Amino acid sequence: MQWFPNSMIARLAAPHTWAVALLALSSNWASAQALKLEPVPDDPAPPAAVVAPAESGGIRSANIFEIAPDASTDPNYASQTNAERKQVQPGNNAPMWRDVGKGVTGYSSLPYLESGNLIQGFVQYPGSRLTNAGEAWRQVRNDWLIPYGGSLLIIVAVAIGLFYMGKGSIPLHGKETGRVIERFTYVERAAHWVNAIAFVVLAISGIVMAFGKFFLLPVLGATLFGWLAFALKNVHNFVGPLFAVSLVVVIVTFARDNLPSKEDLTWLLKGGGLFGGHEVPSHRFNAGEKVLFWSGVFLFGLLVVGSGVFLDKIVPAVEYTRANMQVAHMIHGTASVLMMALFMGHIYMGTLGMDGAYKAMKTGYVDETWAKEHHELWYNDIKAGKIPAQRSANSPAGAVASQPVKA
Repeated sequence: MQWFPNSMIARLAAPHTWAVALLALSSNWASAQALKLEPVPDDPAPPAAVVAPAESGGIRSANIFEIAPDASTDPNYASQTNAERKQVQPGNNAPMWRDVGKGVTGYSSLPYLESGNLIQGFVQYPGSRLTNAGEAWRQVRNDWLIPYGGSLLIIVAVAIGLFYMGKGSIPLHGKETGRVIERFTYVERAAHWVNAIAFVVLAISGIVMAFGKFFLLPVLGATLFGWLAFALKNVHNFVGPLFAVSLVVVIVTFARDNLPSKEDLTWLLKGGGLFGGHEVPSHRFNAGEKVLFWSGVFLFGLLVVGSGVFLDKIVPAVEYTRANMQVAHMIHGTASVLMMALFMGHIYMGTLGMDGAYKAMKTGYVDETWAKEHHELWYNDIKAGKIPAQRSANSPAGAVASQPVKA
């Protein structure tokens, strides 16, 4: 059995054996030290709160959870003012925000009209629920003007396209004579073209601002579309006054020849002969053009101009409150969409819809055959000498001379 002591001695002499022993001893010593730690006494009670004398200044602190936590049981809790609520529940500004939601006007240091009224009072605009005016305006715009206005413009555009594909342009049936009649003077054409160009600019910019996020934003992206909408908004605001002035000139210039006549009823009942083989006789402007003038140009035009000028804030001595601006915006949007729908048909008939119509507004003259086919009563009055065939000082070659009525 000599090998046992020798082997044990060899193992004890090994370096790793001593390392394990030292590690165990250090662990036991650390545990013993931990057990010897004295328990930490409880934190001392906080000193009694020192209340500053009433005559001293400074800011007092208070725990809102310890000040009248059962204040809501007070029967007058719901009718408390903000100052009363502050005494029992500091930080609870519910009375103030309740008044804000009711549209109550308070005080603000901002130098603007309605600066003390954060939320408007309740109102029910046509097409909205009974709610605060800002939300009611949003409902009218998003639930009515945008979806139904956009749908109307698309329907009119599709109808015009289908009509053109099915019927095409209205041709001139007779052969041109080479003799021309002055249909529009230079002043009339200038007024028309200024108004027409301004209208197109306003229509395009208005469509982009109102409907652009549906068909342009996905294509252009937010950054480019934002710049485009911002630029067109400024163009819209500056072109608007030009359209307003030119519209008044157009109304004054063409009002007389657009007065109703007894022949207009026949034209309307027969649809102008649009679906027949012969156009219904009319004066200088037929009944369809007169309806467009008095509804699209006069009624909707003045509504668009009046509301647009108000939105531009260039009318003096007017209160530009949010309520007034909201009503003006709803009028402006509705009248603009209806006006654009009517003028889309007018633009079609003045360009692709009828041969020679665009030339009449471009040059001011139409052939004698064109006048006889499309405005026979007007042509007869010219031949009878009731209306001059040439109203401008300079007449082109081939102009028709007026002939007096023979006794």
